[in-house]
Amino acid sequence: MLTAERTKKCYGVLQLLIQIGLFCLLAWGMEQVSVYLELPVPGSVLGLAILLLLMGLKLVPEKSVKLGAGWLTGELLLFFIPPVISIIKYESLFEQYSAPLMLTLVIGSVCVLLGTGFVVDRVFRFETKMNSKRLNAAKAIEVI
Repeated sequence: MLTAERTKKCYGVLQLLIQIGLFCLLAWGMEQVSVYLELPVPGSVLGLAILLLLMGLKLVPEKSVKLGAGWLTGELLLFFIPPVISIIKYESLFEQYSAPLMLTLVIGSVCVLLGTGFVVDRVFRFETKMNSKRLNAAKAIEVI
């Protein structure tokens, strides 16, 4: 049986997936409009402008996009890792040397993620140690 907590968590994941899907659908739809009308503006920018307009007119409430937007913003690093962008820029080179380049891109991305995780872990440990020292110092002052 699903508990209330688990049901709420499943609902949150489903809501997140729906919001991200709608963002993608909006970007894709606006890209089609941009290509059809031969506009110099990318479809994703048009989609953002339309979403902003709809939110400004209160036709789309903030809570209906907050979860998906928060997740996309939080995971933005994964979408803009420079090796991934280079695939788009050098497509013909990638077609010719796809296997070694793919291996290099995966290793590079993993190194970036591991390095970031390592630094965040060290900073968290440092802050925890500093907070512990402050707490101990405050307790020592209270005793006196």
